[in-house]
Amino acid sequence: MSRLILGSGSPRRKSLLTLAGFDIAAVMPPNIPEERDAGEAPMHYVRRLARQKAAAVMTENAWVLAADTIVHRNDELYEKPLDSEDAARMLSALSGDWHNVTSAWCLRWRGPDPCPAGRNQATGRRTSRVKFRTLTNTEIERYIATGEGVDKAGGYAVQGEGAALIERVVGSTTNVVGLPLDSIVPVMIQLSIPRNPS
Repeated sequence: MSRLILGSGSPRRKSLLTLAGFDIAAVMPPNIPEERDAGEAPMHYVRRLARQKAAAVMTENAWVLAADTIVHRNDELYEKPLDSEDAARMLSALSGDWHNVTSAWCLRWRGPDPCPAGRNQATGRRTSRVKFRTLTNTEIERYIATGEGVDKAGGYAVQGEGAALIERVVGSTTNVVGLPLDSIVPVMIQLSIPRNPS
């Protein structure tokens, strides 16, 4: 039976996988700089990071799952805020309008034994559309003060108090959290990645 290594330090991704019934053998966050190349399209950027993160985890005879999530609108990225002022800028820009959240993921087999599934890598991505309510400056300041959005793309978390900022989500909600279960679970089952009995 293949082991599953989570190549991410995100407690949200770990929680989602656990809720989906998967047995995580270890958590091994990779040390990959999340820097967008000049002129790089958002979709290429997020897919590249997911692949690089999976490749950076060194282990033996296990599947490594890595992912990356971006908040974007057109060609503009809203990454993790640098400080409270940056968070306020992002939330003000997103207020009352739609934006996209894309998560890319990569499952990579790490040998030296041959991959039991017959293929060494599987990748995918999912995009959801999110609309914020029109937010007042007071609401934005109060949310930033919670500290919840400090390490989150776009400066907010859909699974926490940030849910109150959102008017509508079209598509996968788990994708907005950071891991599109509807996209990845069928592939993990095909690859016979360990799942706890129900």
